[in-house]
Amino acid sequence: MKTLKLLSILFVLTLASCGSVRVNADYDKKATFTNYKTYAYLKSGIDKAEISDLDKKRILYSIDEVMSTKGFTKSENPDVLISIFTKERDRVDVYQNYGFGWGWNPWWGMGMGYTNVTTTPEGTLFIDIIDAKTKELVWQGEGSGNLTNNTEKKDARIMEFVSKILEQYPPKN
Repeated sequence: MKTLKLLSILFVLTLASCGSVRVNADYDKKATFTNYKTYAYLKSGIDKAEISDLDKKRILYSIDEVMSTKGFTKSENPDVLISIFTKERDRVDVYQNYGFGWGWNPWWGMGMGYTNVTTTPEGTLFIDIIDAKTKELVWQGEGSGNLTNNTEKKDARIMEFVSKILEQYPPKN
């Protein structure tokens, strides 16, 4: 019974870890982030992102929402420019299972094994923050995790990516 309980706990933890967004950030240590109060999007960077226009809008709306909660405002004369970049790949998981057991006949012991292969779409979103005056990259955040094709869940998933990435902006020196 304890083994069954332990296995079910491990299964839930594994599922929870699959759904989370892994984030990382890097920044220019010489940049003065307290000087940055306004932002705009770098159109050339946004146009290069290889995702649907609807997903681009979802990302930009999410960035707007998170940046406004941090006290930043959009401007025609911004302090920083924001660009995005995306990558997508399929994560392949291979599980091999073997069966053991007793039967109601004289034949018992190791049973036949089988292999189960699953693919999960996984995406990476990069958010670049560029100093508008110098045109130099001052901060880059990256988030990776499983994607969803369910349109009802896309908004929430994209918001999760963006908010987790931007939790690290501005950096705490």
